[in-house]
Amino acid sequence: MARRSMQHVMTPVEEVEIDAVEYQSDKVEAPHLTGFMLKCFVWLVESRIFGSVILSILKRMNKITQITQETVIPEKPMFRPEYPPQEQEPGVIIIGESDHISDRTESALSCLPPYDSSKHSVDSKNPFMYWTIRDYAHAYRSGITTPSIVAEFIITVVDDYNKKEPSMPLLIYSDANEIRKQAAVSTQRFLDGKHLSILEGIFMPVKDDIDCKPYPTKGGTTWYHKVRPVKEDAICVSKLRSCGVIFIGKANMHELGFSVTGNNPIYGTPRNPHAVDRYTGGSSSGPAAIVACGLCPAALGTDAGGSVRIPSSLCGIVGLKTNYGRTNMKGVLCDFGTLEVVAPIAATVEDIMLV
Repeated sequence: MARRSMQHVMTPVEEVEIDAVEYQSDKVEAPHLTGFMLKCFVWLVESRIFGSVILSILKRMNKITQITQETVIPEKPMFRPEYPPQEQEPGVIIIGESDHISDRTESALSCLPPYDSSKHSVDSKNPFMYWTIRDYAHAYRSGITTPSIVAEFIITVVDDYNKKEPSMPLLIYSDANEIRKQAAVSTQRFLDGKHLSILEGIFMPVKDDIDCKPYPTKGGTTWYHKVRPVKEDAICVSKLRSCGVIFIGKANMHELGFSVTGNNPIYGTPRNPHAVDRYTGGSSSGPAAIVACGLCPAALGTDAGGSVRIPSSLCGIVGLKTNYGRTNMKGVLCDFGTLEVVAPIAATVEDIMLV
């Protein structure tokens, strides 16, 4: 085992000579109990009052948390698909790291029917509620509103949701000044007639396992940012920024995406906007709740085993798991080989297409 800074880096399996490796288990300090004492210990561990405290002490004594944080196992996925040489299908776009994609939104836009503003009335009692991307685009270009005005509504709503009873912790991290700063730049581009694309001024959250400066990426935990600092935007985030998207912060999620409920006891659980006594589904619970309550028209999540599709289904919105290799995964916390993808969540199929 090699030691690099504070991390233990395990030798990749292909470099290990089986005969030369001798595995030695670390000494585990656990109470040796039998009979009545064992029954008492089990009762204490399973109790709501003492259980978490006892397990926490045992984990700390045996450095379980430290081992998890400091050990890196650079194993490659056991299988990656290999395709025979073939010509690229017409119309298929693979988003790479160096691509410039703001003009691609125009080609996507040309596939949609003409926008009819008469079918999209503005409700003064619920401004910006369930507007599509093209609704926002029309409102910005016709002077009905500006990204800076919308930003103030979003900041207020996020704060109100945090104070609700029961609470609705949609975002793990958000900075009102950062939102205002992005919105001001976007508003100025509209004033100068230099908006970047149909996505200019569109507000979106990103799931907390996707890098988005200036926020840390914790994956819904309390510690992951300590071993993996954010140095730059994920590729998917940088592409959307180049189209004028405004990011409102890091959306809540199930810890490390390891379940389908979206329940997060650390930051609070985003509740289903349609029924607050129910789950949103997970693990992209925060992004789905934000879109479902009408705060933003779209969001970014990640999906390996249903983490975008499940909450989208339970919240009555649209989630698309893209094909493997369709988008660049650089800057995404969880990488489950060929399973994990960055995936869009939106209120409509049209908005999924544009994102």
